[in-house]
Amino acid sequence: MKLAEALQERADLNMKIEQLKARLNAYALVQEGEMPAEDPEQLKKELDGVMDRLAYLIEHINLTNAETTIDGNSLTSLIAKKDVLTLKISAYRDTVRAASQTTYRARNSEIKIRPSISIRTWQKEIDTLSKELRVLDNSLQENNWKTDLIE
Repeated sequence: MKLAEALQERADLNMKIEQLKARLNAYALVQEGEMPAEDPEQLKKELDGVMDRLAYLIEHINLTNAETTIDGNSLTSLIAKKDVLTLKISAYRDTVRAASQTTYRARNSEIKIRPSISIRTWQKEIDTLSKELRVLDNSLQENNWKTDLIE
């Protein structure tokens, strides 16, 4: 199994867990004398099986990410870099958005509000970081399809 396939299965399992939890909650209570549409004990067994598979995948994905390198950097390190880049871009975008707010004045004598940052400079940095993030993400995605999951 390729790493990318394991990552896709992990995502599918997380969705399945949410669905099973909702179904369990829906049938946790029934009217006296009625039977639930699904057996909660059977749903619990299915949930336990899905969680066991998820634990297996998480362990082996993490092992694979720690052992696999791109240009001397582990996938774990590159994923951390990607996550931080994503957070940084988001924070910078929020700041530019806040600085870009226009304040309407009824009269010229009112207090004028001006940005305290160079929006153009910040936007240029956001564009540079976004490109770096795209290149990094593409490299990770390509590698995920080439790398066998360590099992």
